[in-house]
Amino acid sequence: MSAVFERTKRNKVLRKPARATAGKDEVYRIVDKALYCHVAFASRTASRSSSRQHLCRGSDPAAPRLVGQRMIRHGDCNPLCVTMTLIDGIVLARSAFNHSVNYRSAILFGNGEAVTNPEAKMDALERFTERLMPGRWDDIRWPDRKELKATGVIAMPIESASAKVRTGPPVDDEPDMQLPTWAGVLPLRQLFGAPVADPNAPVDVALPGYLEKYLEARLPS
Repeated sequence: MSAVFERTKRNKVLRKPARATAGKDEVYRIVDKALYCHVAFASRTASRSSSRQHLCRGSDPAAPRLVGQRMIRHGDCNPLCVTMTLIDGIVLARSAFNHSVNYRSAILFGNGEAVTNPEAKMDALERFTERLMPGRWDDIRWPDRKELKATGVIAMPIESASAKVRTGPPVDDEPDMQLPTWAGVLPLRQLFGAPVADPNAPVDVALPGYLEKYLEARLPS
């Protein structure tokens, strides 16, 4: 397998191309880190964008799965364009024009196909659930036949892709460098908070072991 996606008109980055890469490792790292994505497609009546959970299967990174029925309801919506972005920091410059964010983004192109086999759908939903929280699948009620039918799963082999990354401090114009204004980066991190139990639960249920580690991480040592 090539380590780089072939550069085409479709995945060519036009703005700030120096920040772009077609390297598959970088694209897959962003895909696997992001918990949510946006899928753009054209239905028979309009252009649409839909937010979705996604899954990039570890041993099969060229075939991510997307959860959702809307694309299926609109029939043939190919081709698909899938994007995901991780924000790493707010970049505060000395001028309004040069403010920015540090980010990692990936954009994927391909044709999706509905997964209709019940066993394959159940497997995908298990992987989605375990990706959100490892250990959760064995602690919950699995989808019944009606729920499985109501949930759409799209498989989309990645035909083309690119990643774009911004890092580092602000890039100010030379005349602004001497302004008495603080400039730099305010890092952003995605962290778990302490688990909050559902107040509508009919009985007290102990916090499961796979969640206790997140609570322990917040307690003073």
